[in-house]
Amino acid sequence: MEEIKKKFNSIDEYILQFPIELQEKLQALRKVIEESAPDAKEKISYQMPTFVLHRNLVHFAAYKNHIGFYPTSSGIEAFKHKISDYKSSKGAVQFPLDQPLPYELISEIVKFRVAEEIKKEAERNLKKKR
Repeated sequence: MEEIKKKFNSIDEYILQFPIELQEKLQALRKVIEESAPDAKEKISYQMPTFVLHRNLVHFAAYKNHIGFYPTSSGIEAFKHKISDYKSSKGAVQFPLDQPLPYELISEIVKFRVAEEIKKEAERNLKKKR
């Protein structure tokens, strides 16, 4: 029998599927992202909570043993020295559930991504005008 995969329509709906302790961590993460990217919009993309500023800014998702944070490859590369204590890949970092989330680091990465997206959008707009 095939597993039925739930389609989420909002970040609230996504977060509500988890146990209360994890909901609290996810809401705190969401708040840090909102405060670090106040002009970003929320949506669900790839069935994950996503913040968008012109394009996808960051995603996050909860798993059995960690919270995945996806600030694109540029966000990982720019902070590779600061995320070296965590398992990471080209576009993601894993924050273990049994440890506190590094909110200051997450905020720094999100602010970096905001600046990057603002710059890219300005460059795209310049190209359109030519």
